[in-house]
Amino acid sequence: MPDLSHLVGKSIELQARLTSQWHSKEPRVTSVDPFLIQVEENHLRNFTLWHHEDDARREDKGFEFVFNAKRAIDKNNQERNDFIEKMDKFLFDQLGDQFSESTPMNSETPGSIIDRLSIMALKEFHMQVEVDRSDVDQEHFDKCMFKVTVIQQQIQDLKSALENLLIDCTDGTRGFRVYFQFKMYNDPELNPALYRKS
Repeated sequence: MPDLSHLVGKSIELQARLTSQWHSKEPRVTSVDPFLIQVEENHLRNFTLWHHEDDARREDKGFEFVFNAKRAIDKNNQERNDFIEKMDKFLFDQLGDQFSESTPMNSETPGSIIDRLSIMALKEFHMQVEVDRSDVDQEHFDKCMFKVTVIQQQIQDLKSALENLLIDCTDGTRGFRVYFQFKMYNDPELNPALYRKS
């Protein structure tokens, strides 16, 4: 049975490195490892979402700009969830169907934890930008520096939790299921606001 816990550190390093790179050049997926491709695709959606969320709060750009930002948010959020499921499916397939009915199931899947780590990488980067600003007062610096420290602790806690989960899954003492989000708002057959208009 493969030990998958080493993928956690690789994923976190990849998320941090790409967050920095993508702020200076056009984002694109370059990983070749079959699992890290999914990690990178998920992170790309979170990266894109982060900046569309900023755009959606612009009050100086008019209705159409905000509308387009909201549509982009919906699209990327759907794809983000798709890649969470793909990460879970990859790990589940690697572990094999070894979980019995009596195996305790983790309520949060590995893919959803990696997704949270992706968001934390973005938070750390953007909060560090605030720390590094030269046009702010000491109070702003202190607040942001404290937040960077908390974010870094959260990343370490999530890293440890995910590594332990994957070790337990390898041992068969804990398991997870591949959950599907079944998002309804983009489906014209399931969203009442869409199917009633016709």
